[in-house]
Amino acid sequence: MKGYLGEFEELVLLTIAHLGNEAYGTAIIESLAERAGRKISLGALHATLTRLEEKSLLTSFLGEPTATRGGRRKRYFELTQKAIQALNDMKSLRDELWSVSKVNLSVE
Repeated sequence: MKGYLGEFEELVLLTIAHLGNEAYGTAIIESLAERAGRKISLGALHATLTRLEEKSLLTSFLGEPTATRGGRRKRYFELTQKAIQALNDMKSLRDELWSVSKVNLSVE
């Protein structure tokens, strides 16, 4: 795999893949809290999203303004093909490592 994808970056990308058309800041934070049990600040998430965009793993666009947000628009995120490939590479690597592991990792 070329480049490095950190654990939190991988979680964010997978969460965006899960959320699909509803992948925006607050939804990502809520999903990560629910699924991974991780409490993340909006600032930490935005720093990661910016880094992922700089790595060309995400694209973003602004939605329509809404009255519930005081006329502000949500920024939505989408995976790029490069992100999909990176996630598949990480899954393949993890699967390979699990298959060759000689440690009994089952819970008894």
